[in-house]
Amino acid sequence: MSDAGVVVAELIPPEQEGKKQRSDAIDAPEVPLLFRIIATITFIYLLLPVVIVVLSGLNSGNYLTFPPEGLSLRWVQSFLTSDVFLPAYLYSLRLAFSVMVVSTLFGTMAAIVLTRVRFPGRSFVRAFFMAPLLLPGLVLGLALYVYYLNVPFFGLSRTFGGMLIGHLLVTMPFVIGTVSAALYGFDRSLEEAARSLGASPLKAFFSVTLPNIKSGITAGSLFAFIVSFGQFDLSLMLSTPNNTPLPFAMYNSLRYQFEPTAAAAGVFAIALVVISMVVTARITNLSSFGGIKFS
Repeated sequence: MSDAGVVVAELIPPEQEGKKQRSDAIDAPEVPLLFRIIATITFIYLLLPVVIVVLSGLNSGNYLTFPPEGLSLRWVQSFLTSDVFLPAYLYSLRLAFSVMVVSTLFGTMAAIVLTRVRFPGRSFVRAFFMAPLLLPGLVLGLALYVYYLNVPFFGLSRTFGGMLIGHLLVTMPFVIGTVSAALYGFDRSLEEAARSLGASPLKAFFSVTLPNIKSGITAGSLFAFIVSFGQFDLSLMLSTPNNTPLPFAMYNSLRYQFEPTAAAAGVFAIALVVISMVVTARITNLSSFGGIKFS
């Protein structure tokens, strides 16, 4: 050990060094057993419908029943060759991806303005952006449908663009909320240090701020994708026979036929959500998002 190391070791009393080692070894507080049991029961209760849908989609019988009569890929093949469900699935996938990109872009910009720019009525503007979360989906879809019919100049009635705008209204609040949380937990002195070293505002944002808030942006984009892909209320009011999202196609099938193809479509929808969450968790650290502190 060097002389400096000996001096530092002599300056730290043995009892304090032992306390420091013990404090470093302390993990997070243990979760009570009762809470673990309640959380496990809740988790099983939430996953039970998913299991029922998967088993119903793999049913070998002729009707949608549970428990299944047997396991078979018959209805999965029916979904892959269907001229109703497969186009609806691809349409929902294209719509959800478009909504995710646009919602993440505009939601991030809105969150930056709402958290960093002080102006009169900022709280009202934030409440305005978050208002779609408080409105029932059917009310919002009906309002958009009536608006599109009464303003034919834009030509949004029964179009992909009109559906896109409707989904943006219900997904942008998630992006704004998560990105705002990440910005509130970000230490702006890091960005100011980059500016003092000669970085431009854009370079400081992309080099310092963006990497630190990417967990919030990723979480918001994931929420936007999932919410858009499973959106039924707006699809009920704004879809057309040629542009039918998957939730509405499944609803029509269960109304008139009651065959397991709809459940097989649900299996693919569940798989898409699970894959998107796994990929997102691999490319970014979402666990750090849970430690954000609000100021």
